Amino acid sequence: MGRARVGCIGAAGVVIALMLAACQGAEPQATPSLTSATGSVTSSTPIPTSTVPATTRATTPTAGPGSTSGTTTRPLVTPSGTRPATTTSTRPATSPTSSPRVTPSTPTTAPTTCSIPSRLLGRDLTTLGTTRKVVALTFDGGGDNQGVASILRTLATQGVPGSFFLTGEFVDDFPASARAIAASHPVGNHSYHHPDLTTMSSAAVRTEVRSAAARIKAVTGQDPRPWFRFPLGAVDARTIGIVNGECYVPFRWTVDTLGWKGTSGGQSVSSVVGRVVSALVPGQIVLMHVGAHPTDHSTLDADALPRVIAELRARGYSFVTLGAVIGPAP
Repeated sequence: MGRARVGCIGAAGVVIALMLAACQGAEPQATPSLTSATGSVTSSTPIPTSTVPATTRATTPTAGPGSTSGTTTRPLVTPSGTRPATTTSTRPATSPTSSPRVTPSTPTTAPTTCSIPSRLLGRDLTTLGTTRKVVALTFDGGGDNQGVASILRTLATQGVPGSFFLTGEFVDDFPASARAIAASHPVGNHSYHHPDLTTMSSAAVRTEVRSAAARIKAVTGQDPRPWFRFPLGAVDARTIGIVNGECYVPFRWTVDTLGWKGTSGGQSVSSVVGRVVSALVPGQIVLMHVGAHPTDHSTLDADALPRVIAELRARGYSFVTLGAVIGPAP
């Protein structure tokens, strides 16, 4: 009995030894999670970072009664019905009457080459400088576009070229009109906001000029150089030098029709025609506008244009663009 008992114990020992040997190659089991005395859950096995959803990010929760420091997660996807903070609202570029008005950005660098004749530097031209019986009809666009369609129609049917000066704001507000003008006529730079450039720093003047040029080119595809007209006719030697440095020649006018004053300002179609005819000289530059008077809504320059053309032709004059002075853009 004693020997049998020893034998059984020995056999059991062999079995236990074999079982332990079989288990030596097995992976160790993770330590089970335990609840601490404070109630928090701890674990010796870290959570793989790959289990955090890619569409969430950590944020600090708002502190409140009983809150503790820590992080939570919120979706990166904007919830329905809200707008991301980086979203800005603009008018559609396809609007029939306007496109987004933009604030001029940091200006680009100045042109590296320029072909302005030296005889034109430092000047704000009031005539074409010729003895030929030619006239340049010029039109400023800085307000609205109410007279554009009529002016373009008259120029087309009469076979007369025009020269236009547009502000950046006009191009932003009336892109279709700007493109229609540029499709048939040269477009010059009239600044971006139409300010008195003589009251501004040199850097601000360059920003006005370059920002307007950028908008004109972006919308019409036409480079406004070398044509420039000072807003309000306000000019001095410093601003002329800046404009020349940007590869522009400034053009003033021989006669202002005063059509922009409207009927409420005592003007009429007859007064517009009369001013042009009375000031007629070879190389005359005529200043007109494409917009309507802001209160009486008259478009005297557009309405008078057919008669202006007829009267000048009757006196033996023909029509040219400002390219007759400079030539093509640099």
